[in-house]
Amino acid sequence: MRVEQIWSNARLATLRSDLPGIGVVEDGLIAASGADIVYAGPRSDAPAFEPGIAHDCAGRWITPGLIDCHTHLVHAGNRAREFELRLEGASYEEIARAGGGIVSTMQATRAASRDELVAQALPRLDAMLAEGVTTIEIKSGYGLSLAHETKMLEAARALGKARGVSVATTFLGAHALPPEFAGDPDGYVDAVCDGMIPAIAGLADALDAFCEGIGFTPAQVRRVFEAAAAHGLPVKLHAEQLSNLNGAALAAEFGALSADHLEHLDQSGIDAMARAGTVAVLLPGAFYFTRETRLPPIEALRRAGVPIAVATDCNPGTSPLTSPLLAMNMAATLFRLTVNECIAGMTREAARALGRLGRVGTLEPGKRCDLAIWEIEAPAELVYRIGFNALHARIWKGQP
Repeated sequence: MRVEQIWSNARLATLRSDLPGIGVVEDGLIAASGADIVYAGPRSDAPAFEPGIAHDCAGRWITPGLIDCHTHLVHAGNRAREFELRLEGASYEEIARAGGGIVSTMQATRAASRDELVAQALPRLDAMLAEGVTTIEIKSGYGLSLAHETKMLEAARALGKARGVSVATTFLGAHALPPEFAGDPDGYVDAVCDGMIPAIAGLADALDAFCEGIGFTPAQVRRVFEAAAAHGLPVKLHAEQLSNLNGAALAAEFGALSADHLEHLDQSGIDAMARAGTVAVLLPGAFYFTRETRLPPIEALRRAGVPIAVATDCNPGTSPLTSPLLAMNMAATLFRLTVNECIAGMTREAARALGRLGRVGTLEPGKRCDLAIWEIEAPAELVYRIGFNALHARIWKGQP
């Protein structure tokens, strides 16, 4: 059987759901033609392939390419000075009143051109690609007007063209209240529902919102979700990060792809997510950076069978993290996820959280040939090490 490429003499973490754990195959082989996997499994079971190119992996491990399913990668400026002020004793509220917080990033983002946003995001994206990321979600949410939210989504799409990576775009217009709508959150929700969503639907793969006391109420989010559904946009939600407003249950009601953060999630929200198949996306970088102490209900999520993904939440204010490997370590050390949960959380379950499990996230025939090849002796090293990148090669759509 003729194929374009094979990778042999490899140990595979296939992440196949029909195999235990992370689907380990000790003496494995992957064959690909074009951008897709033709075979992934034991070398002894493989057909007699005639490859155009044969790669000897010398016993290295291959996982699916990593997937970062929650980022705010596109933005202008940074908030390092605010970080410094917090260390000196200033509160988040004091900083926000002085023009900091999301409004600060909004002002910098509005002032930047699309090309400037791309240029500023590229180093952050390159850091992630260097650790094996092949699919990344990028949200808007710092423009907070039709023109600037459109600019952010266009920049996210441009990043996918500038680098060999698949970009899933998410419209996050309901992120914060812009100054021009001060005191009129319902008026801004009207603008999101009636003006932004119809105009932006073609640029976004999904819609997100921030359901929180400092964000938007469940009633306002419901309106946004209804408008998203009317325009065929899947939804996800920043939920239960700082308080429990039953956002996860609301998201599940709309069949949300994911509910993210979840430190204050209760059992009713967990049960709703389990029924809907909504993925729990854990964001340990934000938990660490904001010095949170309330843990997400990991054991209850496990008992309910809710899929668990892990992401960096790369953003300028609460998680300036561009390392998916460190995010996995944080998920293990802070949230006590197992090694298998962390690896699945950055591959198979992250793909599920983006609605892309049919194409990426596991090593199986018919899936896209997105691979991360690692110089490790055991998969646990991907979670155990801090500040060390064991990536040997990254393959996207069959190409290095």
